Amino acid sequence: MQWTSPKERRNLGQARRKQVSRQDHNEFNPKARKTSALELIARSMHGRVPALIQLKYKLMAESPLGYLRGAVPVMAADLAVLPSTGIVCQLCGDAHVRNLGAYAAPDGRLVFDINDFDETIRGPFEWDLKRMAVSLVLAGREAGHKEVSARQAVEQFVNRYAAQMRAFARMPSLEVGRFQVHRLKQAEPVLDALLKAERATPTHTLEQLTEPVPQRSKSGSHPFRKEREKDGAPSDSNRRFKESKPALTRVTGRQAAAVLAGLGPYRQTLEPQRQHLLSLYRPVDVAFKVVGIGSVGLHDYCIYFEGNGPNDPLFLQIKEEVASGYAPYLPDSDPPSNNGQRTAEGQKAMQVQSDPFLGWTHFAGRDYLVRQLNDHKGSIELGDLAGGGLEAYAEVCGELLARGHARSGDPLILAGYIGTGKDSGDGFAEALAKFGAAYADQTEKDWNELKRSGKAGKKP
Repeated sequence: MQWTSPKERRNLGQARRKQVSRQDHNEFNPKARKTSALELIARSMHGRVPALIQLKYKLMAESPLGYLRGAVPVMAADLAVLPSTGIVCQLCGDAHVRNLGAYAAPDGRLVFDINDFDETIRGPFEWDLKRMAVSLVLAGREAGHKEVSARQAVEQFVNRYAAQMRAFARMPSLEVGRFQVHRLKQAEPVLDALLKAERATPTHTLEQLTEPVPQRSKSGSHPFRKEREKDGAPSDSNRRFKESKPALTRVTGRQAAAVLAGLGPYRQTLEPQRQHLLSLYRPVDVAFKVVGIGSVGLHDYCIYFEGNGPNDPLFLQIKEEVASGYAPYLPDSDPPSNNGQRTAEGQKAMQVQSDPFLGWTHFAGRDYLVRQLNDHKGSIELGDLAGGGLEAYAEVCGELLARGHARSGDPLILAGYIGTGKDSGDGFAEALAKFGAAYADQTEKDWNELKRSGKAGKKP
């Protein structure tokens, strides 16, 4: 890779304004759609569990923000026909207000960051900004904010992103790579999420997701009796997953065996010290779990492990990953062939600290991401964004997204495009606020079309 001077990189970013000016990011033309929103969503359902397709439509029909979360293929198609800067970095791909949260870092400290990367891929940096802008407008409307307040939140988000990117452009590259955001607790919604995460201990998850094994089931019924006896572990456990269909369903027999077999390739994706730590745990039970909105219908499993007895639980989530919704429009992105690997590597590229058990696997013809389930995790609720919470949270979104883009892209090129404080003006922020409002209006129209279609009410 040829080295380029800092001045040349800044100039390269500035030159991209000729390709698409900062003020032109307000453009959106729904008539440019080549395929209807309903058709794009229907295509994304291929390969999903048929019995859960209606559930996904139902969750999308609950609110415009819920629709946006499940309609990445629609927005990807709409963004792809817009003028692009061509300034590439790792995209979250599904940047919205509910995809940031708290979780435990490898050293046990609680951190707050972007935490969902199912759609991650390398692409134009502004695509993440535009999706976040739309979600801020929709979240503002849903939280009872006036339209002007929602737009101001978008401008706060973009201005914070721009200011942080200019700061990164002046910093040594190594410092950018390990930069920590220290203002998080000043935003009340983030503080609330961190407090939730503090309570979400493995023991709490154990109480929430498992139950004592009924006395009549303790003899000969454990799905892993033979495997555990072979390992010298107790042949039974006193707990198992607590079913709550369709959200959580226990898995046994060949299906459970296939999930456990996927742990073999997964172990090889971990660092040696994590492999050793995982070896101290033995599987107790497996369940199928319905998660999120965009992922509903994909195969998602949880494995309950025990280490030093029943008070040492570990829960791993094995989540199916399919190609990013942006992949058809980014032929040069060259992601890994395993979509679990694409997701894990994209996450590590954008996060300063990631789940120590983050990895990937492949079984039964499907790709999977593997990570911890609910280990000190806490998320934002829309009620947290009432009053001044929206703008405070918008600034956090801007800072964290800027850090992810700077880590995985070139902050000098990005800052060159955005401009210095003097020449950037407010045009970029105002343009994205206008786009956010216009696309939020379109999202509400698409949402109403989905509800009229009857798909959310059809029997599977």
